[in-house]
Amino acid sequence: MDSGNIAWVLTAAALVAFMTPGLAFFYAGMVRSKNVLGMLIQNVFAMGLISVLWVTIGFSLAFGGESSLIGNFDYAFGYDIAEAGPDFMAFFAFQMMFAVITPALITGATADRLKFGSYALFIAVWSIIVYSPVAHWVWGAGGWLFEGKWFLNGEVQDFAGGAAIHINAGIAALVLVAVVGARRSHGTEPMPPHNLPFTVLGTGILWFGWFGFNAGSALAADGTAAQALVNTHLAAAAGMLGWLVVEKMKAGHATVLGACSGAVAGLVAITPCAGFVGDYSPVLIGLIAGAGCYLALQVKEVLRLDDSLDVIAVHLVGGLIGTLLVGVFGDSEVNGRDGLFYGGGIDLLVDQFIGAVSVIVFSGVVTYVIAVAIDRTVGMRVDHDAELEGLDQSQHAESAYQA
Repeated sequence: MDSGNIAWVLTAAALVAFMTPGLAFFYAGMVRSKNVLGMLIQNVFAMGLISVLWVTIGFSLAFGGESSLIGNFDYAFGYDIAEAGPDFMAFFAFQMMFAVITPALITGATADRLKFGSYALFIAVWSIIVYSPVAHWVWGAGGWLFEGKWFLNGEVQDFAGGAAIHINAGIAALVLVAVVGARRSHGTEPMPPHNLPFTVLGTGILWFGWFGFNAGSALAADGTAAQALVNTHLAAAAGMLGWLVVEKMKAGHATVLGACSGAVAGLVAITPCAGFVGDYSPVLIGLIAGAGCYLALQVKEVLRLDDSLDVIAVHLVGGLIGTLLVGVFGDSEVNGRDGLFYGGGIDLLVDQFIGAVSVIVFSGVVTYVIAVAIDRTVGMRVDHDAELEGLDQSQHAESAYQA
């Protein structure tokens, strides 16, 4: 990279770093008041723990070497990162922010009931043995999805993390909810959001930061970055509209929470597509994601899963929608391979499906092993009295609001 491109990637890294406190407020507004600090610290804590693990081993496992399945120890403990040049250091910083926010996404599914220590242990192990290998598959030199190896027709296209981040975190959230179980009184006692203005604030920060998330993934201040930024905004806007239209039709009201959730659903879905589509495609992707993610909320009712803040519907389903739609709307005149609607046939769509399923299976199985191991040793969730009291007091001896 030249100095201008390095400057853009560093700026994008800062934007993505800002997304994690944005996510904290997005989620914190949706929990009950006795758990707001518990939700805030789970997200912000990831900035500390995962950053240290990233320089220690995570980055090396994700981007060291050229094997098909996992990196090596070339960059462990920060070794040789600076020596590789300022552009590589900028890339390290940018990817570190991705590694931070990915496990933080999971926290919304298990809100109100995790022991803080067990949560810390879970994301530490998960980031090393789930996130880093998947990141290597998708973006690392030699990674089998990145290189289109084995039975693929070509490379799997994941511009900024539809599979590596959103599907990965979304399936982990589903598995973790199944292991931990529902909140006490779930389904019998109302648990409304305590502060929707927090959620609106978080949505705005996420939307703003997502410009770095997606446009920064071009790794250059060029036309691809500009296209990704425009696509990001249009998909978020359309996602909001798609969610609200379906919500109004089915529930009779267009809600503030629905507007925020729809915008995030559009942002999630455009993430894998951002640098590969153009024209009117981002609007269509956003509309499909907004409507599809809202309808996916019905699935958790059928499965009786207590996904507290709809992580599965927004991130797993939204990430899956976006990953597959690359295979439909991909346009080689923008970047990458042509999808079904642009003369490329079904090859890219098939590859995107294989990539998505591979991440779901790997992340799902390994997450289950991690969660069960922790649950059967130190325990994943707080006891009955601590849950009734709330995480703010029982886990942190603090209160967000004074009487």
